[in-house]
Amino acid sequence: MLGLGMGELVVILLIVVLMFGGKKLPQLGSSLGESIKNFKKGMKGDNDNDKKS
Repeated sequence: MLGLGMGELVVILLIVVLMFGGKKLPQLGSSLGESIKNFKKGMKGDNDNDKKS
C-alpha cells in the first residue's frame, strides 16, 4: 500500500486525530465515503452518455 509501513500509518492517524479531533472523525469519514460514491456514480453516468452518442 504505497510503501507505507505500520509505523507511518500510525503517525498519519495521530496527525489526523490531532487536526480534526476525535468527535469529527466519523463525520469526516462519512462525508468522504459519500463523496467517493457520488464521484463513481458521476463517472458511470458520463460513460453511459458517451456510449449512447
